[in-house]
Amino acid sequence: MFTMAASVLVVGIIIYAYRSTKPPPPKICGTPNGPAVTSPRIRLGDGRHLAYRERGVAKENAKYKVIVVHGFDSSKDIYLPLSQELMDEVGVYIVSFDRAGYGESDPNPKRSVRSEAFDIQELADQLQLGPKFYMIGMSLGTYPVWSCLKYIPHRLAGVTLVVPVIIFGGLLFLQNW
Repeated sequence: MFTMAASVLVVGIIIYAYRSTKPPPPKICGTPNGPAVTSPRIRLGDGRHLAYRERGVAKENAKYKVIVVHGFDSSKDIYLPLSQELMDEVGVYIVSFDRAGYGESDPNPKRSVRSEAFDIQELADQLQLGPKFYMIGMSLGTYPVWSCLKYIPHRLAGVTLVVPVIIFGGLLFLQNW
């Protein structure tokens, strides 16, 4: 009898611990119980939304169209130390976006390295950035840039990795990817 009671108590504690550590479901922007949408968003082919922010010159006049990918604990509102005068002089159009599950973008429970690349390609297509664009990846946002190098290299005019996630093995990694 004592072992049965102890077993029930242990199972009860395990269930309580599991429920305590399980995160709540995400609150999706624009839904009745979710936060309000304050930024422009595109609707992806699978029904999710990606929020974005545009800066610089008008994309029709831009010499350089750049997509910025933020890292962990950041968003489309990442600080870029570029003055409007400099962007006008150089002719830069910059779009930054909230990756899936960040900020005002919907989560993607099936997110993968590959899906990140195709989200970026769809963003570029819907914003009509043209056949090629530049990318800047910051910190953990460099892995989607690596993904674009693998899955959509024909769309990239150039990439920059700022404080990249370290890839041990370097070029050997790229050969096997």
